[in-house]
Amino acid sequence: EVQLVESGGGLVQAGGSLRLSCAASGFTFDDYAIGWFRQAPGKGREGVSCISSSDGSTYYADSVKGRFTISSDNAKNTVYLQMNSLKPEDTAVYFCAADRYYSDYVCIVGMDYWGKGTLVTVSS
Repeated sequence: EVQLVESGGGLVQAGGSLRLSCAASGFTFDDYAIGWFRQAPGKGREGVSCISSSDGSTYYADSVKGRFTISSDNAKNTVYLQMNSLKPEDTAVYFCAADRYYSDYVCIVGMDYWGKGTLVTVSS
């Protein structure tokens, strides 16, 4: 069974940094796209960043370009999201997600498998 477990969320001041981790199991890690989505209070789910675990291709939402960096450690079946220069509008539950195929499209609209999320709160 595909399982995705997020960690690393918490409370941080504006301008600070956090690193989220997504530990994956139950599938062939290097055949999948792994990504991060977020859902802010009262809003829908938004694609943040994705990576192809096979070739390292990446996608970033315009709102996070230059501030967030996605990376993968295939030996550990783990994907990271380094979040720098955090803003209050980054406050959201961040979900790790996976899909059988990598494309910018699935990084924007959704993926097949989902974690339960980790809360990031950025204070003013």
